[in-house]
Amino acid sequence: MNPLKRLGCRRASVLGLLAATVLLTPVTATGAPDDAVKASTLGAQAAQSGRYFGTAVAAGRLGDGMYTGILDREFNSVTPENEMKWDATEPSRGTFNFGPADQIANRAQARGQRLRGHTLVWHSQLPGWVSSIRDANTLRGVMNNHITTVANRYKGRIHSWDVVNEAFADGPSGQLRSSVFRDVLGDGFIEQAFRTARSADPAAKLCYNDYNIENWSDAKTQGVYRLVRDFKARGVPIDCVGLQAHFGTGGPPASFQTTLSNFAALGVDVQITELDIAQASPTAYANTVRACMNVARCTGITV
Repeated sequence: MNPLKRLGCRRASVLGLLAATVLLTPVTATGAPDDAVKASTLGAQAAQSGRYFGTAVAAGRLGDGMYTGILDREFNSVTPENEMKWDATEPSRGTFNFGPADQIANRAQARGQRLRGHTLVWHSQLPGWVSSIRDANTLRGVMNNHITTVANRYKGRIHSWDVVNEAFADGPSGQLRSSVFRDVLGDGFIEQAFRTARSADPAAKLCYNDYNIENWSDAKTQGVYRLVRDFKARGVPIDCVGLQAHFGTGGPPASFQTTLSNFAALGVDVQITELDIAQASPTAYANTVRACMNVARCTGITV
C-alpha cells in the first residue's frame, strides 16, 4: 500500500470520485434520478448495490477533524494503512503491539464501517528478525503464529483479509518474486498462509492482493490467475483477489473489466483495494467504478 497523500490531494480525489458516482447514478425513464439513489456520499452510493466504498486510514491522523470528517461522511469501509503490517504488530518475535490497529478497528466498529485487514504476509515492512530466518521449520512456525495471533485478535470483525500481499514478480516471468518466504519455504508458502488464516478466522474473506495485475494480457496478471485457478481447483481457501489499481492519468487499461470478470469467473470476489489515479481525473475514476459496477462479484472499492 502506498503512503497516504497529503490531505489536500486526498480531498481532490474524493471530489473526483463523487463526480464519478454521479455519472453512474441510475435514472428513471424520465431522466430524473430515482428516489432510491439520492444518497450523496460514496459509501451510501456503493451500499445501494450491496458494495462498499472505503479508504486507507492512518491512526496518527484520527485527531485531525477535517480528515475524520471526510472519513466518516464518505466511506463505509476502512483499511489500516500500516497499523496491521508485520513491523507494526510484531516488531520482535512473540511480542505483539495492537494499539494503533485497535484504535482504527474500534473506531470503525463504533461507526458501522467495514474493516479490511492489511496485511498478514508481505515481504516488505518486515522486521529484520523475520527476514534473517533461514531455517524452513522456524520460518513456517513464525509465519503461522503471526497469522494466527493477528487474525484471532480481530476474529469476527474483519470483512476481508489481504492474507498475502505482492508475492508475484514484475516483468515477463509470471512467477513469484524472491522473498524470505518464497526463498526459504518455496512457492507453497502462499497456500500455507491461506490455510492458516482460514483456521484462525473462518468468517473473514481471504484475499490475495497485488499491483500491476489489472491488464489481462500481462504475465503478472496471468501468474496470479493461474494461482487462483489452482487454489479453487484443489480446495485451497481463497475468497477474493485484490487489485490495487495504481493508475496513470489515463485510468484503467482497456482490458480492466475483462480482468475483473475473468477472476470472478473462477468463483472469487474481486476488490479494488488501493485505487489512486494520477491527476485524479473524474473520467478515469468513472471508468474504474463503472468496470466494477459491471461485474457482479466486484464487491467494493478502496481509495
